[in-house]
Amino acid sequence: MLNIFKSRRNRADQPPQGAPGARCYAIGDIHGRLDLLDAMLDRIDAVERSRSPAKTWIVLLGDLIDRGPDSAGVINRLRTREWGRLLPVFLLGNHEEMMLRVLGDEPWLVTDWMTHGGFECAQSYGVPVGKLASLSAEQAAELLRAHIPPEDVAFVQQFADSFRFGDYLFVHAGIRPGIPLERQKTQDLRWIRADFLDAVRDDGLIVVHGHTISKMPDEAPGRIGIDTGAYMGGPLTALFVEGAFKSFLAVESHSEAAKTS
Repeated sequence: MLNIFKSRRNRADQPPQGAPGARCYAIGDIHGRLDLLDAMLDRIDAVERSRSPAKTWIVLLGDLIDRGPDSAGVINRLRTREWGRLLPVFLLGNHEEMMLRVLGDEPWLVTDWMTHGGFECAQSYGVPVGKLASLSAEQAAELLRAHIPPEDVAFVQQFADSFRFGDYLFVHAGIRPGIPLERQKTQDLRWIRADFLDAVRDDGLIVVHGHTISKMPDEAPGRIGIDTGAYMGGPLTALFVEGAFKSFLAVESHSEAAKTS
């Protein structure tokens, strides 16, 4: 868990604060939408050019891959991009976890991965996906390893599970209520839904997450969801935090314009 300028609000009526003297952008689930990722990065670069220099983090909340058309392009873009003064943080989503498990020592999960978006990911890497059904799990995993560059796999293997920024905690899916941060299980950070979404928490954190799709940013007590279904034709959404100020950026399909709210 990455902790940057930890803080805790002393009173419930105080607005949440980012890390002092810094700002942060968090981008929701991309799912292979390289076009929207590029548009969002352009938007963030434009915002940064209009602001005074500061330590600036950009957090990718995971699920970069699967379902959408260009997982390979997304991973390559993020792995090779020159970030300038932006400090990138990459979080591991449940879809990256599935890919790593299949390419690692759990090839028997290949059918489950393909069914939940891995098919499109494999296709983007040039895997002859029509052959996969005729192969054993071990053979299918070997075919996938032959097409997915090892540098991409090594890049994803280095992803973190969470990122703390003042009163904000960034994770892929959520946290297990009532459990201290240092004892959270990666299974929950990457996969949890109802037990987190429906909980009333008193830990003083604003948990920023993806994983669960909503039509617009899902602001609820103690959490903000920013998976707005990019792979399904929805916008790609980012949260901006600086001090007590927050706003949203969104880029949509078939449009070069970004909108803010």
